[in-house]
Amino acid sequence: MTNEEKHKADVQFLIECLTKDLTVMLMNNYNFDADKALELVYTSNTYKKLENEATGLYYESSIYVFDYLTKELNLEYKEVIA
Repeated sequence: MTNEEKHKADVQFLIECLTKDLTVMLMNNYNFDADKALELVYTSNTYKKLENEATGLYYESSIYVFDYLTKELNLEYKEVIA
């Protein structure tokens, strides 16, 4: 595996981990079922930014990205249950 392939695999892994975390956090904090939470994540501009390496958003913490997502979705603030 070349360094570029390893880098791309690492970035993809980080995006997948964040996606899982965001989905679980939406389920825990807003009582969405898994399908609705996944739909909200995958159709969001936040997810598009996660996939764009140039933004570096995939390097941020789950809670930071969750805050970004909830602001995008205009969800009322609730204490974050990670």
